[in-house]
Amino acid sequence: ISPFYLIFLGFGLFPVGFSLYLSFHRWDGLGSMEWAGLSQYQYLLSDGDFWNSIGNTIIIWVLATFPMIFLAMVTAVMLNSAVRFKGLYRVAYFLPNITSVVAIAIVFGSIFSTNAGMVNAVLHVVGIDQVAWLNTPWGIKVTIAALMTWQWTGYNAIIFLAGLQTVPGELYEAARMDGAGPVQTFFRITLPLLRPTLLFVLVVSTVTGLQSFSEPQVLLQNSSNDSTFAGGPGHSGQTMVLYFFQQTFDNNDFGYGAAVAWGIFLVVVLFSIINWRLVQRRGD
Repeated sequence: ISPFYLIFLGFGLFPVGFSLYLSFHRWDGLGSMEWAGLSQYQYLLSDGDFWNSIGNTIIIWVLATFPMIFLAMVTAVMLNSAVRFKGLYRVAYFLPNITSVVAIAIVFGSIFSTNAGMVNAVLHVVGIDQVAWLNTPWGIKVTIAALMTWQWTGYNAIIFLAGLQTVPGELYEAARMDGAGPVQTFFRITLPLLRPTLLFVLVVSTVTGLQSFSEPQVLLQNSSNDSTFAGGPGHSGQTMVLYFFQQTFDNNDFGYGAAVAWGIFLVVVLFSIINWRLVQRRGD
């Protein structure tokens, strides 16, 4: 047996199988396991906090993903044009992706601070009342979404740029000769040929967005007396993965935490399939 299969068995297949086995038991991590059958999954379906975390995650994902994809595509089109210092721009746009999420979250926490944040300072200058970004349900979601958009736009722009560079230049020349403008060229040539790249970006953004953890955890860890994984006041920023950590490590309920993890897996798979089908249907 090759070392790869041994490593995969020990660090890949075994944890997955054990988590499934664990989801049918009650276990605090130290004592003996107690068989629970399907009761953990039955409770999961009626758990209001779990459904709240799903709703929070989906709203944050929508607020972050679609603006991010739009900005990434616009950036890629600009980088693909004849501009000077193109390589420098590519590096600059990719930097947020390799910067520590913790560092980014700390900076965004300062920017969106209620009393001393840059965003509220700008709102004050234009005559708008300050917003308690990290203390209101929608403020929390918008802040997390803004952080994720800033972090991933450059990475996705590089992916789109790679797709744009596979489009034959002759197609654009023919479109210009036929009198097509930039908008027509984009929707008739660029976008259809970018569909495989768009599908990849959308699926990856879905998987990463629905598993967001570090962004809300660092931003909101001091905003609630309940738990560092509570997601701020009223659990408004508690994503599915934060809820998993709260049940598993705060409550020491490893069995139910495993059931939550499998629930997260099913939600991510469901949304990935929906996105894949929507993009494929538009392609047909």
